Amino acid sequence: MAKSWEEINARIASGDAVVFTAEEFGALAAEKGVSAAAKRVDVVTTGTFGPMCSSGVFLNFGHSDPPIKMGEITLNDVPASGGLAAVDTYLGVTEPSRVRGIEYGGAHVIEDLLRGRAVRLRATGPGTDCYPRTEIDTWVTLEDLNQAYFFNPRNAYQNYAVAVNSTDTALYTYLGTLLPRLGNATYCSGGALSPLLNDPTYRTIGVGTRCFVAGAPGYVAWEGTQHNPHTDRDEHGVPVRPSGTLAVIADLKAASPEFFSAATFTRYGVSSFVGIGVPIPVLDDDIAATLALTDADLKATIYDYGVQHRSRPSLGTVTYAELRSGSIEVGGKTIPTGPISSLPVARRIASELKRWVAEERFTLAPPLQALPQVGSQAFKPLEIRTGEAI
Repeated sequence: MAKSWEEINARIASGDAVVFTAEEFGALAAEKGVSAAAKRVDVVTTGTFGPMCSSGVFLNFGHSDPPIKMGEITLNDVPASGGLAAVDTYLGVTEPSRVRGIEYGGAHVIEDLLRGRAVRLRATGPGTDCYPRTEIDTWVTLEDLNQAYFFNPRNAYQNYAVAVNSTDTALYTYLGTLLPRLGNATYCSGGALSPLLNDPTYRTIGVGTRCFVAGAPGYVAWEGTQHNPHTDRDEHGVPVRPSGTLAVIADLKAASPEFFSAATFTRYGVSSFVGIGVPIPVLDDDIAATLALTDADLKATIYDYGVQHRSRPSLGTVTYAELRSGSIEVGGKTIPTGPISSLPVARRIASELKRWVAEERFTLAPPLQALPQVGSQAFKPLEIRTGEAI
């Protein structure tokens, strides 16, 4: 029997909503059947916690006396964007320190702010009639800032590559260190808990969807960069290759370092682990059927990162259950697997979001606008052209 958004939100508001995590719902559906599970459960919560490089924060420092129009800005020696208004900036998580390189970067500055630490702000400006100061050197904390909020252009990738390396030397990548001669395989996904794997055709997740961002209530602001719904899909309509993404926004002051962590990938660069969770309403049996999928049902594609081209060769697909078993077979060779995302933290996110909905009356928001679907504009690569060709 179909339910409406209004019915589900009324049950949340009254404290009567039945809320399960995605793993709990999968177990219930396996025992009772999809239709019975759909009838019983109103909301299913999801979660993922992994490196999400396309993340960062907007900050407003307020005006000094005399004021300055900030041009070149650093925070703990990490460059931030000066291409905004006088005392606004955007700090991306992957920006390395001018002094310490990739050992410390934008993500570390954000984590320092979240942990209540003071951060050194230095800036220079051109000096104008309305902004006469030309330099500033001071210290700020998160509480000192007027606005501080995440705006992450690409989070919660809908499936991602399983990475291996066929060459004779180790490779240092955003998916971790890949050992030579198919010495290991790494992957990055919450699997059955992952938000977009539970809503593969974006029926309930879109612009305006309420969500969990690094421990703070947030929203889906837009499609994420590199959102690509046109990849291969399985019999359930779930992508088996990297596909959809989300751009999200949330108040940094409401976030928690429990669900945001800076990281440095050896010989690659800075990144940040970001916790994302989305509550999904159980509107009908079709949605319930996807919510019921387990790690044994969901597949990812193995790619050889030893081939340094945009289109890396596929070496087959593998289920998340196989990945989590600790080893997979590639080309007749059994190789160890290791996640670079955290399943225990993903479970905590789904459980915390469950508590928000069940106890704090965290109601759901139907999308104001759908994410681009299959059949929308094709995903475009960057082609190298000469001026003469243009």
